[in-house]
Order: sequence, then structure tokens, then C-alpha cells
Amino acid sequence: MLCAAPCLAAPPTLRIAVSESWSMPLMQLRDDRPVDGILFEVFQTLAQRAGVEPEYHLMPRLRLQQAMGEGTIDLQCYVAPAWLDPVPRNYRWSVPLLVQRDLLVGAPGVAPSTTLAQLRQETVGAVLGFRYPALDAAWQSGELRREDSRNQLLALQKLEAGRFRFAVSNQLTLDWYNRQLPPDERLQALDVLEEDALGCLVRNDPGLPVNALLAELKRMKRSGDIDRLIHRYLARTESASAY
Repeated sequence: MLCAAPCLAAPPTLRIAVSESWSMPLMQLRDDRPVDGILFEVFQTLAQRAGVEPEYHLMPRLRLQQAMGEGTIDLQCYVAPAWLDPVPRNYRWSVPLLVQRDLLVGAPGVAPSTTLAQLRQETVGAVLGFRYPALDAAWQSGELRREDSRNQLLALQKLEAGRFRFAVSNQLTLDWYNRQLPPDERLQALDVLEEDALGCLVRNDPGLPVNALLAELKRMKRSGDIDRLIHRYLARTESASAY
């Protein structure tokens, strides 16, 4: 019985950061717990294959870097090196998994040829805690006004409701949102503002199977699993919008 005891040990816990700013198709929360979405499926699959128990920690985006500095989370995903200042020392990068393309988005009545350079004294919807280098100077000078929302979905909902005529959105969320709207009511992608390759940071802790986690993330990307997951979510939305 004593010899068998190590086999019964509980798997190590992987503390996963979940940003409050995420919305579908990346993540759906219910009672502050993730229940669906592309990143949720990636996390669940990763934990199962690496032999760890996922433990989700929901926090504001502005709290994420502090949590990494304190070592209170083990995995943060959907992040780019340029977003971190400084990059935490005790974490290791995965391969890039996704590309985030930030777009200037316009309401249905806006001219499709509109670019960021043409905007004057407009309010632009954004996500709380996000930096948008292409817009920083215009916001700081007062040439444009910024209105923050807690997550990307809320920013698009405000745009659709007419609270402002322009917003910034990543392309993935915009595509998800638009497939639920009739063609003549869809929000318009007007201008590409930023494009970043996003990966994960894994805490370099001897109590975690760090190499196995990084290897599995690499396998999921190179096998096409993540790309197929994205396509499945968007296709699911397209089918649902027909009913």
C-alpha cells in the first residue's frame, strides 16, 4: 500500500489567468467561471494532456502583470511581448498561437473608405486596460475621445446601439459579433491599427510539468488544432444566426 501511494497523488494545480476583458468567441463566463470559448477549450485540453488540474483566476486586465510578478498565476495566454513592461523573468514563452488584428470599426452608416487619419472630434469605443498605440496621441491631445467598456463585446454592443460611431475591436470578436447580424446591419472593419502574434507564458516552476505544457501548446498549434477550433466557433455562430 505504501508503494502504491505515489500513484494516488493529486495532479499539480495549474493556476490559469482569465482576463475580465475577454468575451466570446475567446471566453464565456457564467457566475465568474469560464464555461465556453476558444481559450477555454485550449486550457481544458492542455490541462488534460499535460496531467494538471486547471484552476481559473478571474481578474481585471490591469492586474495580470502584477499577478505574474507575484507568482500567483502559472499560465497567462493571449498575450504579446510588446504588451508587457517588463516581461516577467520567471516565465517561459510558448510558440505564437494566434494573431490579434486590431481594427477601427464603424457603424453601418459610416463610409466604408473612412480611415483613422480622417477622424476628428469623434468618440472611439475601447476596452478598459488596453493600450492602442495607433490612437494614443489622438486621445492624449483631445483630438479624439475614448470611451471604455469592460470587455470587447460591450464595446461592440455600444457601437451597434449608436453610443458612438467608431470603436476598436480585434477581428476575431468582430467576426463573431457580425455573424449574428443581418448583412445590412453588420459593423464595418475600416482600418487595420495593430497586428500582434500572441502566445502563452508558463511559470518556470519545478512543481509544474513546464516542458510538457510548452510542448503541448506547440503541438496544438502546429497540428492545426487551434485553427480548426477557431473555424468551428465561427461556423457554429454562422449556423446559429440562421435560426
